Amino acid sequence: MTMGTRVYLARLAGLPVFDPNGDRVGRVRDAVVRLRTTNRPPQVVGLVAEMALRRRIFLPIGRVTSMDAEAVVLASGVLNLRRFEKRPNELLVVEDLLDRRVTVRPESGDGPDTPSTVVDIGMDLNRNNEWLVTRVAVRGLTGRLARRGHVFQADYERVRGLIGPTDTQGTSNLLALLEQMKPADMANALQDLPDARRNEVAAALSDRTLADVLEELPEHDQVEILVRLDRERAADVLERMDPDDAADLLGELPKAEQSVLLDLMEPDEADPVRQLLEYRPGTAGSVMTSEPVIMTPDSTVAEALARIREPELSPVVAAQVFVARAPSATPTGKYLGMVHFQRLLREPPASILGGLVDSDLEPLRPETSLAEITKRMATYDLVAMPVVDSTRRLVGAVTVDDVLDHSLPRDWRDRDLTENDEVVL
Repeated sequence: MTMGTRVYLARLAGLPVFDPNGDRVGRVRDAVVRLRTTNRPPQVVGLVAEMALRRRIFLPIGRVTSMDAEAVVLASGVLNLRRFEKRPNELLVVEDLLDRRVTVRPESGDGPDTPSTVVDIGMDLNRNNEWLVTRVAVRGLTGRLARRGHVFQADYERVRGLIGPTDTQGTSNLLALLEQMKPADMANALQDLPDARRNEVAAALSDRTLADVLEELPEHDQVEILVRLDRERAADVLERMDPDDAADLLGELPKAEQSVLLDLMEPDEADPVRQLLEYRPGTAGSVMTSEPVIMTPDSTVAEALARIREPELSPVVAAQVFVARAPSATPTGKYLGMVHFQRLLREPPASILGGLVDSDLEPLRPETSLAEITKRMATYDLVAMPVVDSTRRLVGAVTVDDVLDHSLPRDWRDRDLTENDEVVL
């Protein structure tokens, strides 16, 4: 895709945006189409870009100097930071048009229309330097069961039902676009969808993907999506969340609903969540993860390194190994100490963990306050701290991201800046 040729707009979603100096200023999330009062094709007036702190701003199409498969480049580093708001005569390509059910008139003018769904929107630059919607990529629907057909392109004038109210917007193409994103970016994209559309798309995600996305959403959005699922599906999704995140989400629901969902979960998945729900809010017990990396003292460095390489572990959880006597599931046997991954990298693979543990750090207790945890982690430059019960059994670990999640305002995931001035980046 280059300037002066046809550009397909859904393909721009997720691309980085750079200023003329090559500095990244954000990422493309959508394209804005303005409807016109005549039968002329809609005009593409700009892009929606996401900047730091999840602020979405409008980038006028006239400020874009190049668009290709790798990036969008702006002509100026001057940006208006006013939060983007869609106007009544505007549509968003990804949010409003992707997956919309339409019909396509035959090119010859004879024969029946072809039922289809929108896959992408193509725009071209005319002689007046206006980007206009000229082509629509669609997937034909065939047969009584509306099976998926082949993808083809049609002139805008041949497509009926693209503009205007609809209750026939599917999810398949939007899902394909979202699945290329990281969970945090996917969560941001879902937040900007209308409620009904967001819930429909969320329900179509796999259990694993939806669990990852829920962990990145504000609590009110988590609850809204979860309660729209049938209870068995909700329980399946909760099983795939980290226990501490699942406990936080369940804590927003009425006690009766908590009990129903916990009973539907597999006992091995539900038990650590039940335990976390018993702790008082604002304490180590309420914010800790009950599934840190735990190994016995006779384990080797090689075994520990293999364990922390597992891709499903977050970086802060994988940064250290907690050593305790069997059993290794929380609550463990007697807690002995911890070994940071940097120490593991410096030791021979056959070394035994029991001889490497750092036991100088006093563990947290479940009732330790969040303020005290923050102070101790800052004092010793720690990314995680063990939590033990009265008999020194390891019951979990508090990580730095746990502390941040519970120290920031409850609505930090959907807060926005208030400045409306232009800035030079």
